[in-house]
Amino acid sequence: MKIRILSIFLVLSVFIAPVHVLGKISGYLSFGYIKGQDQSDQADGSFRNAQLGLIFSDELAPRIDYVAEIRFREESRIELEQAWVGFNLSNLVNFKLGLYIVPFGRYNQANRPHQTMLINDPLIVENMFPPSWRDVGVQLEGRTGSIYYSVYWGNGLFESENLRGGQQFTDNNLNKAKGARLGAKVSQSLEVALSYYRGKYDEDNERDLIFQGIDLIWSSEGLQIISEYLMGTIKNPENFSEGKVEGYYVQGSFESGTLRPVVSYQRIKYNDPFHGQGFVSPGAGAGISVEKNRWSLGFVYFASENVFLKFEYDINREKDPKIKDNSYSFQACLSF
Repeated sequence: MKIRILSIFLVLSVFIAPVHVLGKISGYLSFGYIKGQDQSDQADGSFRNAQLGLIFSDELAPRIDYVAEIRFREESRIELEQAWVGFNLSNLVNFKLGLYIVPFGRYNQANRPHQTMLINDPLIVENMFPPSWRDVGVQLEGRTGSIYYSVYWGNGLFESENLRGGQQFTDNNLNKAKGARLGAKVSQSLEVALSYYRGKYDEDNERDLIFQGIDLIWSSEGLQIISEYLMGTIKNPENFSEGKVEGYYVQGSFESGTLRPVVSYQRIKYNDPFHGQGFVSPGAGAGISVEKNRWSLGFVYFASENVFLKFEYDINREKDPKIKDNSYSFQACLSF
């Protein structure tokens, strides 16, 4: 009941509240359908992932602004995507205080339905960190010429059954996680960035979780290529070896009128002897051993500037070749 009341209040706020109270308002809507082979998690086929996002932003005073984003996920979950106040001292120095989207890699910062060519997350993103990875703390960012940077200090992730389940908003130990991203517009067509993250993730404040990554985007005459390579080291108790996760994706798309074909190759290798199914701190789980690659083929049809339809077919190849779990997906999106 509380969720329904809050949902009604927020929707009414968009249409009734004065603009000077809410500031600038933008947002997005989407829903989809997925059907997989018999051994996939979507063998029965299902409409799913209805989403509504609302973004409020405005300047509170000269050089002081804010952004608040609410995301309604999967029909029943309301999440605060970001909520921060920014102090813009100059192009080179900008502070953000509050809940921010972690600037690790490219995909995590632009994963809303209207920002992606494909429907499903790349394998490495799906397994390496929580969906729409966020943190509470302080972020410093800026730009000079063709170079930009971001440095952040927050509560970090917590120890869970796997890396995807590590999202938290209050800290579970004495350590504060630290990270940075440094990028450059190398030429008119090419942009490259490096990312780094490090923080204690266990309740005893003893073991590090370390992520590193590099991403690039190349664009020219309608052709766009995006790629990310990410790796992580998971420190475990002394009688267990380190966990390792490593992978990449390469995605290419070509703009042809209202239709944009897209193709992606993705690969991940994720081994962790300490965590996995059944993990409950401080006891060990069954371990994690994932080795998988995927070809994703699809297209985006732009019905208008703000309304588009997506189709995606995923060809999955597991470590066990007997597993058959290919799937296809549809998604309808709009932004406003």
